[in-house]
Order: sequence, then C-alpha cells, then structure tokens
Amino acid sequence: MKTMTCNQLGGACDLEFHAETFEEMAELSKQHGMEMFQKQDAAHLEAMQKMKQKMQNPDDMTKWFEAKRQEFEALPHH
Repeated sequence: MKTMTCNQLGGACDLEFHAETFEEMAELSKQHGMEMFQKQDAAHLEAMQKMKQKMQNPDDMTKWFEAKRQEFEALPHH
C-alpha cells in the first residue's frame, strides 16, 4: 500500500489516499475531486481549473501524468 495526498496529485488539500496501484490512486483522487466539485469547494475548483489548462496540451498532460506515476512508483510500501 502506498500513500499520496490530494496536493501531490494536483489537488488542494492534505487528504491522504492509500492504494496498491497508480490507477487505483488516480481513481481515488478523481472521486475526491468530483465530491469537492459537488460541494463547490473554492480551493479544489481552482486546482481543477489549473488541471484543465494542462489538459489543453496533450503532451503536457502526458508528461505530468507520467511524472506522478514515477512519484508513486518511488514511494515506499507501508
């Protein structure tokens, strides 16, 4: 099991996500993002806007995603 925070994954808080794979981690982050969107949390909405800007350039988004995958892979298991 590995741990990353919302902030580490491009979000706006220190909520920790625990997952075995990067795909699971990304899904947990996505679910949290949808929950914060529904609550109209200002900090998360701002983070989502920044992510949306990254998504405008597929190369930038791919590089960001791969960097996060590498960060996840480098984390120790606990």
